[in-house]
Amino acid sequence: MSKQHTSVRSYGVLIDAGRVALVRSSNPRHDPPLWWLPGGGIDFGEAPEDTLVREFREETGLLVHHPVLLGVTSDVRRRDNGDKIHTVRILFTVELAGGELHHEVHGTTDHAAWFELRDLENMNIAEYAQAAIASAQEK
Repeated sequence: MSKQHTSVRSYGVLIDAGRVALVRSSNPRHDPPLWWLPGGGIDFGEAPEDTLVREFREETGLLVHHPVLLGVTSDVRRRDNGDKIHTVRILFTVELAGGELHHEVHGTTDHAAWFELRDLENMNIAEYAQAAIASAQEK
């Protein structure tokens, strides 16, 4: 019998000097590797903005501030085991406040990097992240 689960997550678009910060999925089944926005699950009682700042630091080493709501997306997907997951993503734009880029260890991501905005079209980027980056550039 399949299970259903809802996951509410915060993600951030950090654009600085014509480049965007992205993280790579640690899932080896993603071939080519899949990139998405830094962010993650909201802990019980945690504000989405606080989640965003925490997850950015954990996944990239970068310190961000001034989150501004960009939008909310959701989708339902079936996992390999038949379970369904409903993911709600709260998307923000953020500004760079400092820090040194590093990679997360033992997480859902394994690499963090800056990419020139003009180079993104040739990458495997999650749909929600593509849309969020495009929306952030329009602001």
